[in-house]
Amino acid sequence: MRAALICLDKPDHLQIRLDNRSAHLGYIEATGVVEMAGPFLNPEGQMTGSLVVVNVENLAAAQDWAANDPYALAGLFSSVTITEWKKVIG
Repeated sequence: MRAALICLDKPDHLQIRLDNRSAHLGYIEATGVVEMAGPFLNPEGQMTGSLVVVNVENLAAAQDWAANDPYALAGLFSSVTITEWKKVIG
């Protein structure tokens, strides 16, 4: 099943995102469940959150993936919403 993770950064946490970006990208590569991902941007073009689509066995696996993301472990996010998602186009 696919799940969409909508992660919003805490205010003024851009440096935490930048400091952990390499580990986050490495985690994505190592786990092999991410189909697409990218940051949300503010009007100035700075990263303010993430949208991640994972293909996993169930919602519990998506929650586990999200909890072990280096961004989450670093305390970057103010909120994380995880919901089952169905690909229709693309």
